[in-house]
Amino acid sequence: MTFKWFVAASAMLVGFGVVTAHAQTATPQKAPGRDQAPSTTAKPATAATAAAAPAATSPVPMPSGEAAPVGGFPLSTDYVIGPEDMLMVTVWKNEALSRTLPVRPDGKISMPLLHDIQAAGLTPMQLHDKIANALGEFMPNPEVAVTVVDVKSYRVSVLGEVQKPGVLQLKADTSVLEAIALAGGFRDFASPGKIIILRKDATGTTHKIPFNYNRVVKDNRSQDNVTLKSGDVVVVP
Repeated sequence: MTFKWFVAASAMLVGFGVVTAHAQTATPQKAPGRDQAPSTTAKPATAATAAAAPAATSPVPMPSGEAAPVGGFPLSTDYVIGPEDMLMVTVWKNEALSRTLPVRPDGKISMPLLHDIQAAGLTPMQLHDKIANALGEFMPNPEVAVTVVDVKSYRVSVLGEVQKPGVLQLKADTSVLEAIALAGGFRDFASPGKIIILRKDATGTTHKIPFNYNRVVKDNRSQDNVTLKSGDVVVVP
């Protein structure tokens, strides 16, 4: 009986020692305190965060020919290029051929490979077609853009019974009423109903266009307010 009690007591002491040793070797888990920052776990990207990421920029289509806004007022699509205008010719993916250049007094521009090209008298779209066709002999399917970046050839004259007769340097499409206002308005003895616009065509022939200021203003006939072209002469008798 005594021997069985001794064996049982020995087994209990051995088990207690194993448990004690295991408790001493285990690393205790400390709660995050003042000196220890809580661990952060990376969160998977959600649909909201993916939407916030900037989207890839798609290539902008190349414009073919346009008249750029000057002074906040866009030119008409049928604007005719003239001497001293500043043009930006862009050839897609070809910096050597792309450049900003003025129209010479003789109406031409100079470009690599093409040498002298007539620009005056053409719209930006017509000049685009001309350059693209010429470059087609040196490269396949050239993408060309022609933009008027500074207008210097748009001049009209206002003569006769106005306060400040002379030549007007314009930057955007201008009507007869606007030209008269820029010239300071009428003098006391002007005849607003008998205004004449002198305009030359492509052959050099001068045409007379009558303009009745009273009818346009008093009868509200805005459709008769003629848009002037470069070289026009407004005569106020």
